[in-house]
Amino acid sequence: MSPTYALPLFAAALSFSSVASAALYVSPSESIYDTLVASIGCTSYTETFGATPTGFLPSGYSSSTGPVNWSATATGGLYVQAGLFSTNNPGQALTFDFSAPGLSIQAVGGNFFATDVNFNVVPAIVSVLLDDGTSYVSVMTSASSFVGFVSTGAAISSISLSLPVSADLFPTVDRMLFGVVPAPGAIALLGLAGFVGRRRRGS
Repeated sequence: MSPTYALPLFAAALSFSSVASAALYVSPSESIYDTLVASIGCTSYTETFGATPTGFLPSGYSSSTGPVNWSATATGGLYVQAGLFSTNNPGQALTFDFSAPGLSIQAVGGNFFATDVNFNVVPAIVSVLLDDGTSYVSVMTSASSFVGFVSTGAAISSISLSLPVSADLFPTVDRMLFGVVPAPGAIALLGLAGFVGRRRRGS
């Protein structure tokens, strides 16, 4: 899918690309993300990293939240402080791979931003990339900066965070959200039901 680029002036905008009945929605608004997640019947799970050990972690560290299993990788390893999940080395990409056995992850979002060596938030251009090539690029200015992806087609299995022009900073995540459905076919059925429900009377 084509990359999605966002400028601060359009931070409230919702962009999407669609093919036939499947669509991938990208939103910097958590309330819009939540509405979309609910509209396709997802159950939501939140990873706060509160139980993740503080300090250095090797690349490939794995954990879970609800039915979602996830692992994080970064060149040079990972580092966690007070629930902030980051890379151990500056300028490296932070990638999360996830799965939910027997289920389908149709949405992922979170608070993505950049920090300095002391975990102070520093405004920076942040790129968030999905496994299918869809990306969101924007200036993230605080620990509450958000972006979410919601798919009504293919499941989402990976997300990567990088800082294109800030090699001295660290990509950081405060919280990740996952939207899960029981089976891939559930999305199509929900979409069909919504379409039928929108028919005009007498047609």
